Amino acid sequence: MKKELPKVVIVGGGYGGIIVSKQLEKILKPGEADVTLINKHNYHYITTQLHKTSAGTSPDNRVALNIPDLLQKNKINFVKGTVYDIDFEEKRVYLDHQGALEYDYLLIAPGFDVNTFGIPGVDEYAFKIRSFRNSKSIHHHIIHQFKSFKEDHDLSRLTFAVAGAGFTGIEMIGELVDAIPRLCREFDIPVHKTRIINIEATDAILPFFDKKAIDFTKNYLKKHDVEVMTSTKIVECKRDSVVLDNGYSIPCRTLIWSCGVRGNRLLEKLNLPLVRGKVEVDEYLRVKGMEDVFCIGDAAHSLDRDGRPHGATAQVAIQQAQTCGPNIAAVLRGQPLKPFVYKHKGTVASIGSRAGVGNVFGLKITGLFASFMKQIVEARYLFILGGPFFMTKQMLKPASNVFMETAPTRNK
Repeated sequence: MKKELPKVVIVGGGYGGIIVSKQLEKILKPGEADVTLINKHNYHYITTQLHKTSAGTSPDNRVALNIPDLLQKNKINFVKGTVYDIDFEEKRVYLDHQGALEYDYLLIAPGFDVNTFGIPGVDEYAFKIRSFRNSKSIHHHIIHQFKSFKEDHDLSRLTFAVAGAGFTGIEMIGELVDAIPRLCREFDIPVHKTRIINIEATDAILPFFDKKAIDFTKNYLKKHDVEVMTSTKIVECKRDSVVLDNGYSIPCRTLIWSCGVRGNRLLEKLNLPLVRGKVEVDEYLRVKGMEDVFCIGDAAHSLDRDGRPHGATAQVAIQQAQTCGPNIAAVLRGQPLKPFVYKHKGTVASIGSRAGVGNVFGLKITGLFASFMKQIVEARYLFILGGPFFMTKQMLKPASNVFMETAPTRNK
């Protein structure tokens, strides 16, 4: 009688889930385990480039990658589906309309949800950079505003506000700086009729960056007529305006929300140890109290050697995956696990296609060189995914918009 293989189920096709899948492809021998990756969509998107999709400054196929094309079909099974529950006693993962999958070992890596802090109107009227689908809807909405302005001349359509001046917010602002003048030329609308506004609740932009990077960013945004409002809180988002805590209301039909993330809401449905909405994990990235369940990425509350939680960044998720993959293989083989040790390699933020700021291996960089380094970082991820041939093929691939799945445009 043929022996049944141990089942490994991976929930989530983001950075963590994809890299663990690729790790297991390399490590496991044929017939050693039955590995299945579950993801809501059949594509994996590069989260750190979603701001480009939102502004329409990058083609779809440079940001979204077809998951079946990334995996070796004889080693990793792919299931397109949405996980709505997990039974840890019966060891079953339940999918919408698709029954359940049994597992012996499980990886939970469903990514993040956007934190709206309960501000009225944000869920209804603001746009969130949370997925490829949402980012495409932002781009379509912006195009719609330009087209509609030609008919009704409503200036609120040409005001584009970004909430949050952290990493994602500043990158989104940078893409708008590049995209808006191009759209003005396309629709024959004077640029001076448009507004780009960055609204930040604290008194600073780009926290965790040094003064040189912050000063460069401020000067760059000022040079491109971006209105930066710090120490300003949004108290309500309406269909055609944004209400601030100073009593001022900005006529605006496009508010892009980038004010922080939280653990995926799926986690709240599961009987797991949570800290601030994230799953507590041990030094080996196993869920605390469980020998057969791992958790990484934005869903995991993991601590560094000083007891501080790791940030919700792509860099952390990728490094966790590079530890978690071998650890899952080690569990299968009855071998000792290795603890996760994060090694920070620097941070680079782009401000459009021609500028950026960062700190790479202790070197503080700004301007065009920083923008180039950002591209190097993205190329490195493609290298991790598929090696030098895949990286080169992906970077040289003709630009196309093939992933047309979009969210409804609510705020017209």
